[in-house]
Amino acid sequence: MRLPSILHLIGALLVALAIGMLPAALVSAVTGDGMGLHWASSILLTLFSGFGLFFATVSSRSDRLQIETTDALAVLGRSLRRLQFRDHPAQVTIGQALKRVIGLLRLVTDPEDELRRSEAFAVVSLGWVAMSVFGAIPFLLTATIPSTTDAFFETMSGFTTTGASILREIEALPPSILFWRSFTHWIGGMGIIVLSLAILPFLGVGGMQLFRAEVPGPTPDRLQPRIKETAKLLWGVYFALTFLQIVLLMVADMPWLDACCHAFGTLGTGGFSTKNASIGAYPSYAIQWIIIVFMFLAGANFTLHFQAIRGRTWREHWRDFEFRIYALITLLAIVVTTLVLLWDDPLSEPLQALTASAFTVISLSTSTGYATVDYQIWPVALHALLLILMFVGGCAGSTGGGFKTVRAILMVRFTRIELRRLLHPRAIINVRYGNRRVPDAVIQNVLGFFLLYISVLALGTLLLTLFDIDLVTAGSASLACLSNIGPGLADVGPTANYAWMPGAAKWILSLWMLLGRLEIYTVLILFAPELWKR
Repeated sequence: MRLPSILHLIGALLVALAIGMLPAALVSAVTGDGMGLHWASSILLTLFSGFGLFFATVSSRSDRLQIETTDALAVLGRSLRRLQFRDHPAQVTIGQALKRVIGLLRLVTDPEDELRRSEAFAVVSLGWVAMSVFGAIPFLLTATIPSTTDAFFETMSGFTTTGASILREIEALPPSILFWRSFTHWIGGMGIIVLSLAILPFLGVGGMQLFRAEVPGPTPDRLQPRIKETAKLLWGVYFALTFLQIVLLMVADMPWLDACCHAFGTLGTGGFSTKNASIGAYPSYAIQWIIIVFMFLAGANFTLHFQAIRGRTWREHWRDFEFRIYALITLLAIVVTTLVLLWDDPLSEPLQALTASAFTVISLSTSTGYATVDYQIWPVALHALLLILMFVGGCAGSTGGGFKTVRAILMVRFTRIELRRLLHPRAIINVRYGNRRVPDAVIQNVLGFFLLYISVLALGTLLLTLFDIDLVTAGSASLACLSNIGPGLADVGPTANYAWMPGAAKWILSLWMLLGRLEIYTVLILFAPELWKR
């Protein structure tokens, strides 16, 4: 394990994060919310930290590199000193700093330094924590979230696309902060590592290890031979769907800022809204069905979307066995929920019941977490159905969380075959997925992950009950954070939040969000002693 290599790439991620804060600063300037100085401070502090870490761990290869590094750090230092004394930094100073940073990022490349798999796991996990720490700076500097614990919780919830919030009065936040909350969803949706691979060529070293550690699901599909090209293709699809949803929401009379924020939360399956009542604040059926469609697409494998766009046909979706099961489960859940709601209240409007059912089912099954109604007042039988959907989650290769549909399929088929083996002990029966035989190693991996998932879920529930939290709230909060959903049941339902929880409980749930987003193994492997001895 080469710690300098890990810190080197984490420094690069922080530089990327600083650049990612620029759109929020632009929103602040456009809306005139008075947060410009705070955003300048956040950007420069993150940029300076990432820049310093990046070059403190890179091997010196030329006098030019050392001179350029020293000059760039000096420019950033002067900008930070001006901000410290509350002086507005000159635009030319910030411009010079960014220009030098971009020049140095192009100058520093070490393609011969192959990243080891163990180091890739460390970069992903520790990099995510570092991003959450520095991503919380705008909340702290603007005093919108004065508590360090709450700010970290909110940011980790954003980058892991969980959507669990500690904010009570969301609509009172400045526009740029609302934008930043949702933008963390958009960045985290397909993984900050994949984003960095797409825009920062020098992270191409050891790229396949990073891709395997980061991309959601059991096995990432390689659309192109080079991982950098694959990342660009996936993000191209991601950006195109986001842009399309923003346009459609604006056509449906949603304000431009709300349209951007809700599109970020939808495609990233995050759930942060600009309204206290979430999507329920928009009674328009058009807006709700637009979000329903894009939540469903976000819960599917993004490689299928790319193939569909490239071939101009949606046949690839129907050829994929996991997508067919995902669509079937969603459809059946919507039908059952609608029928139960109409049976419970015969006077309710069928279209309203169908819309509420479709929105809630897809929102929770894809781990988005948006809400239009308080599903806690629904019959208890539907609570059980929703919990199952929350556990299963979306497809592998999607931005959704949860156990993943493909794993659930393999678990069911393995269980069925084991029952057949009890009746026919001598029979050779293999688990098949589609038309392919599933190797035993894959089945063992799924069974191990299932056991680990259930264990972490139970442990989270137990730890939360130590804070005198009731069992339903503790269990649903543990599941909601581990599956990256956000809202749960009882005191963390769709109309509640996590603000009332003790600080220690918020730190536990922050870790659970990270475990769920990186599918547990990537994080837990860091605690293996042999990893650090290699």
